[in-house]
Amino acid sequence: MPGPEEERRRVPEPRSAPGNATAPDGTGEPRERGAPEPGAGPGAGRRATRTLLITGAGGAGRTTVAAASAVAAAMRGRRTLLLSGERPATLEAVLGMPAGALNGAGGPGGSGGTGSAVPGTDGLLHAARTDSAEHFRTAAVALQERGRKVLDLLGSDPLDEDEVTELPGAAAFALLSAVRAAHAAGSWDTLVVDLPHTPTALRTLALPAQLRRYLRRLLPAERQAARALRPALAQLAGVPMPTDALYETTARWEGELADVQGLLESPDTVVRLVAEPGPLAAEAVRLGRAGLGLYGLRLEAVVANRVFPSGSRDPWTASLSGQQQTVLKAWREEYEPAGVPVREVPHLGSEPRGAGDLLRLAAAEPAPGNGRTGAAPGTDGAVEDRLARDGLLVWRLALPSVRKEELELVRRGDELMLGVGPYRRVFALPSALRRCRVVGASLERGELRVRCEPDPALWPEGTGR
Repeated sequence: MPGPEEERRRVPEPRSAPGNATAPDGTGEPRERGAPEPGAGPGAGRRATRTLLITGAGGAGRTTVAAASAVAAAMRGRRTLLLSGERPATLEAVLGMPAGALNGAGGPGGSGGTGSAVPGTDGLLHAARTDSAEHFRTAAVALQERGRKVLDLLGSDPLDEDEVTELPGAAAFALLSAVRAAHAAGSWDTLVVDLPHTPTALRTLALPAQLRRYLRRLLPAERQAARALRPALAQLAGVPMPTDALYETTARWEGELADVQGLLESPDTVVRLVAEPGPLAAEAVRLGRAGLGLYGLRLEAVVANRVFPSGSRDPWTASLSGQQQTVLKAWREEYEPAGVPVREVPHLGSEPRGAGDLLRLAAAEPAPGNGRTGAAPGTDGAVEDRLARDGLLVWRLALPSVRKEELELVRRGDELMLGVGPYRRVFALPSALRRCRVVGASLERGELRVRCEPDPALWPEGTGR
């Protein structure tokens, strides 16, 4: 059997030649020269980027699994960027890099945009850490500059960049901005993102859609049509009206958020849930899958980390292995019929260090495009027409792993608010359902069915029911 070093020497050359139309992209299929893949987002028309989002329970080894996934992609000849928002030097240690090597390395949100090359990967793998403090300072100062006229009228004393301290939540925006910048660069075949633990990660991934909704509610686009009337309205009302600069800023934010949302919902973006198999991890994995389904994100695999070998003669190791195999069997029975494989990452007996150890962890990982992956739950669901038979329209939404007792459902105007445990999402009702009353709902086999009855006061006359 060849060792990690011999396997590394067999790595194909990176796809750096311009106009390469047949370089492998993980599926073995050729690509049209210069043609973008679906959902490419910013930088469409350049190199399509496959994105792996790695999250899981705290202490489950997310960073190690993310690093192993990135090394595996690089060893297949794919130019890969590993992006992390973790502050400690954990990532450097796992990659076999000196402490602090990723600080100021020119991450995707910075000037360089290339990160630092990881030893032992022939320059195919780069890693970068987002600097949330720097990102927040830069954004805050830029916003202050755009609003300088208003601040001057108010007699405000502008803040200097060195006295701006990041606020809670800044790390989420920095990470999303870095993901968008990495895609816009068009330089990477694979982007691996080391996300925080699952609840924080899902709230981060839900931000673009939530903020776009807030912008639409607070500053509706149709109000921009009244620009010519603003001076007159300001005189009549006696208060200042929104300026063009405000709407221009809103439009820019909307565009950037739409880019990130498109990237997250792209068929090229998948999520891997990491957990150490044990009795306490089962609920965290289930709830994580439920949250992903609520937000319409694709779960590619459940990664069981630090799995002990079976058949050990040591009683302690054998006992732990037996417990893990019991949990793994239950996970396979629950998730694999739904198209979500359970992948095992072995326990090496020590903390992994460097590309060689990471290759051992990733040895059983299938190439992208091989094996089964979880299908997208569907962002907006589908409406079933049962008017002729039951006088109802049924809105069907995929909600895998959700239990009835934790589901909350509230109709408010033209929106439906769904809650699953700690997660919330607001759905805009399809146009036909806005003229209906919600008369009931049921949750069966991972699918929510909302029954809606046409409202006689709103339903078009003469329409069959």
